[in-house]
Amino acid sequence: MTGRWQLFARRNVWHLLLVPLCLAWIYPFVWMVAAAFKTPREMLIGGLSLLPDEATFENFRRAWTTAKFGTYTANTITFSVAVVMLVLLVASTAGYALARPRLPGKKLLVGVLIATMFIPHGYTIIPTFVLVNGLGLSNGLLGAALAQAGPALVVPVLLFMGFFSGIPKELEEAARMDGAGYLRTYWSVMLPLAKPVIGTVALLNFIGAWNAFFVPLVFTLGNPDLRTLGVGMYGFYGQDTTDWTGLAAAACIGVLPIVVVFLFLQRTFVEGIAGAVKN
Repeated sequence: MTGRWQLFARRNVWHLLLVPLCLAWIYPFVWMVAAAFKTPREMLIGGLSLLPDEATFENFRRAWTTAKFGTYTANTITFSVAVVMLVLLVASTAGYALARPRLPGKKLLVGVLIATMFIPHGYTIIPTFVLVNGLGLSNGLLGAALAQAGPALVVPVLLFMGFFSGIPKELEEAARMDGAGYLRTYWSVMLPLAKPVIGTVALLNFIGAWNAFFVPLVFTLGNPDLRTLGVGMYGFYGQDTTDWTGLAAAACIGVLPIVVVFLFLQRTFVEGIAGAVKN
């Protein structure tokens, strides 16, 4: 009985010690949400208080209409979905090919792929821009999506490769006996089994694309109407002043879709990571 009580007390002591850390971690987010409902004067003189004296939705209206966050949200959805579709298409096919044990030069290809993870994104933006510009897509969201999806392929390819490597070979052999080729086997047999990995890759890249700043900034300089939310945030910074309450409201608009998407896909995310690592 004494041992059980000591174990119970030890666990609760750790919980009590972690509660202040959790509160300190979530406080900036809660303060941002509270600031979005305050007036500029109340936000500046209110200190660390969270509850506004009189809640106002003017900041959200200003962010959505005046700062064009309605347009930026639509641009960000288009950009993020395009990035996810490109990554899923390329990573799943590449992962399926690299999962074949007899693929010539497999170790070299995987080694080169992993080595690219250590190249800073800023070093590759110039050749990426030249390549996309050569395709005639430098002034649009599709070109920005191509530039964003390229460096994001390493981890998804490895996840798909690990998952496909763990699938029994008998499934592929049975598909071949039925007359299916590699492409048909990939599409009809392998890809439906990879739903957890698809969900994981989609979630990771959707969040990364939604929060992207550098690539959308470079590829929308010539067309400000195509800015994404990350780039549009800088519209609240003036030369002499900053619209902090409008910025807080804009941040809430930008964060809310990510939270909703993650809540819906969190189980798929965990299953995909666990399945790829296990295999």
